[in-house]
Amino acid sequence: MERYAALSRKTKETEVSLEFSFDGGEIEVSTGVGFFDHMLTAFAVHGGFGLKLKTVGDWHVDCHHTIEDTGIVLGKAFAEALGSKRGINRFGHAYIPMDETLGFAAADISGRPFLVFQAEFPQERTGDFDSCMTEEFFRAFAMNAGITLHLRCEYGKNTHHMIESLFKAAAHALRKAAILNNDDVILSSKGML
Repeated sequence: MERYAALSRKTKETEVSLEFSFDGGEIEVSTGVGFFDHMLTAFAVHGGFGLKLKTVGDWHVDCHHTIEDTGIVLGKAFAEALGSKRGINRFGHAYIPMDETLGFAAADISGRPFLVFQAEFPQERTGDFDSCMTEEFFRAFAMNAGITLHLRCEYGKNTHHMIESLFKAAAHALRKAAILNNDDVILSSKGML
């Protein structure tokens, strides 16, 4: 069973098209935000995901709409590619060290979207990426993927490292949660997620 989704979304602010696969594949990311491309590429590599993504946004404003709308579409694709959620592990977590930084993520593919985000970045920007957009991206992703996601940067001094540790931790946690086990059941006492 292939777990794959292809989606696009066009608004007056952005145009996003992507292909997402839980089973790996090509990784091609272009958003016009260099650091964000780096983070999404790391997310795909560490999650073992296939990701072909192109976002064109209203850069004359700032990076906000580009990043948030990418999160919306990636979240929707994640949810669609999961299918029935039958047989998934549902839960996953990971600690990721990156030099002086330690990032943590815990995920529940629950059908109940929620984000808890705890990180204070010492630098306002990393390249052309506003640091505050890290939380906005993950909120858009979690809400549209229908997952509960907790992210915490335990400590760090370099904003690049701190943000990257969170993207990698999220990828590892989500990969573990989405893995198909040998049980053909939905891991919920309700019988549905």
